[in-house]
Amino acid sequence: MSYRFAICDDESLQSNYLKSLVMAWSEEKELDCSVKTFSSAESLLFHGCEEFDILLLDIEMAGMNGVELAKRVRERDETSVIIFVTGYSEYIAEGYDVQALNFLVKPIDRAKLFSVLDKAARLLSKNERSISLEQKGEVYLVPLREIRFIEVSGNYVSVHAKTTLTVKKTLAELEKLLDDRFVRTGRSFIVNLTYVRRITKTDVFLSTDECVPLSRGMYEAINRALIERM
Repeated sequence: MSYRFAICDDESLQSNYLKSLVMAWSEEKELDCSVKTFSSAESLLFHGCEEFDILLLDIEMAGMNGVELAKRVRERDETSVIIFVTGYSEYIAEGYDVQALNFLVKPIDRAKLFSVLDKAARLLSKNERSISLEQKGEVYLVPLREIRFIEVSGNYVSVHAKTTLTVKKTLAELEKLLDDRFVRTGRSFIVNLTYVRRITKTDVFLSTDECVPLSRGMYEAINRALIERM
């Protein structure tokens, strides 16, 4: 496997340090990786953010900050992995909006970064997986990364991805085709954690402004699953 990295940080020492760690990780894993560094959000956007697989974005930068940059990235690319680098922890909630994989707090710990990059590589590998669904005699191939949530509709199940497909399967049958990004919010719904923005005692809010009901007793379980992905 090969991965294309972009590091965006307006501090050259930090940027070079991150690059050295990424290259050390790629050597340890025997992967072919390329790394480009950018000193501003604007320069990364001008270059073309959609050509990168993994983006390490500093949050506190002059001009456009890392959160705004990530939102612009998501407008162009839904599949890249975004990892925030910050000196503060108050931005974590905003990471839900852009499906950030993780937050790394400065000073960057080598072991922690390597662990996060391992997770990023696994996620990119998962993003290549698809499931086939049959609707009205036609078969559709749906990437798992595009599925936001799944719900029971009578004797059928509706899969909400780029389009909504309604198929004659049980929720349990469909659940067997999914991976650990997906968790039940109750008897009738499954949600993709990568789209989760906010959780209350009764609802799960997605970055797409959709809302999935949360059954009583499931609040702790879904929060734990979300934390384990961080």
